[in-house]
Amino acid sequence: MPKRILQGTIVSDKGNKTVIVNVERRITHPIYKKTIRRSKRYAAHDEQNAYKVGDMVRIVECRPISKTKKWAVLENQA
Repeated sequence: MPKRILQGTIVSDKGNKTVIVNVERRITHPIYKKTIRRSKRYAAHDEQNAYKVGDMVRIVECRPISKTKKWAVLENQA
């Protein structure tokens, strides 16, 4: 099964080797048929502490690194 890849914006880089990425997706409301935005925050592994708040990055699924980290930063989308 292929690994999922998501794109989002870094909203926090306070942890050591960890960044919090906000991933936003658009869905159509089942009744009103209006497009609405849903967002979710993922903790991602950043080995070199290279990324900062506001960077647009792609994250990829990986093995569990800690209790909340199951994603790793793949590349910068700037």
